[in-house]
Amino acid sequence: NLQAKNQFFQAFVLQGRAPQIAVGVSTRNMAGYTGIQDLKGKKIGVSAPGSSTNMVANLVLSRGGLKASDVSYIGVGVAAGALTALRSGQIDAISNTDPVMTMLEQKGDVKIISDTRTLKGTQQVFGGPMPAACLYAPVDFVQKNPNTCQALANAIVHGLKWLQTAGPGDIIKTVPETYLLGDRALYLASFDKVRESIAPDGIVPSEGPKTALAAIASFDTSVKADKIDLAKTYTNDFARRAKDRFKA
Repeated sequence: NLQAKNQFFQAFVLQGRAPQIAVGVSTRNMAGYTGIQDLKGKKIGVSAPGSSTNMVANLVLSRGGLKASDVSYIGVGVAAGALTALRSGQIDAISNTDPVMTMLEQKGDVKIISDTRTLKGTQQVFGGPMPAACLYAPVDFVQKNPNTCQALANAIVHGLKWLQTAGPGDIIKTVPETYLLGDRALYLASFDKVRESIAPDGIVPSEGPKTALAAIASFDTSVKADKIDLAKTYTNDFARRAKDRFKA
């Protein structure tokens, strides 16, 4: 019915074709780590409860035989607070994005146990292409505001096209200073590591939604995969028009 229909959200332009999230255990608190089971009863830092970093951590736990309720999740953000939480021993493991994970990795603060910062790593974790950051809205909004959605898609695809060729200087001038975490060189190194995971054209890959649904259903028993019509969860119409507009 219409009421149920309005509860659905639809993605209309893709920003990331990989989650760009890594999970690591503290070399200080968990020096003797041998496997996922060791995380039972531990504190795991995520950017925020319910976020994509939380979701990836849930998936990693489920594949190791643990449930989300077997650990404690703590929101630590994606900047200096995350570094401090891990290094001070407030958390035992962390699921986060770059540059935080690269910084912790290079200083030997974490041992990476799962990595979706590259396409290869994403394939290993999810078993297929995994759409990540995207713009989405209630289906009703998308249908009633096509011009707004197209303008947003145009902006994203224009930005994605710019990122394909942007140099280090361009990146540094554009990114907020707080994101650099006081180390520009390391930020650029971490950006190069995840560059391939940035969507080139805003198009959601056809196999992507299937991978996402399988991943979520593997740790969330409330998700009934056979009841979901994936074709309604996204549209590439806006991204295709934007791609045509900004093609070389």
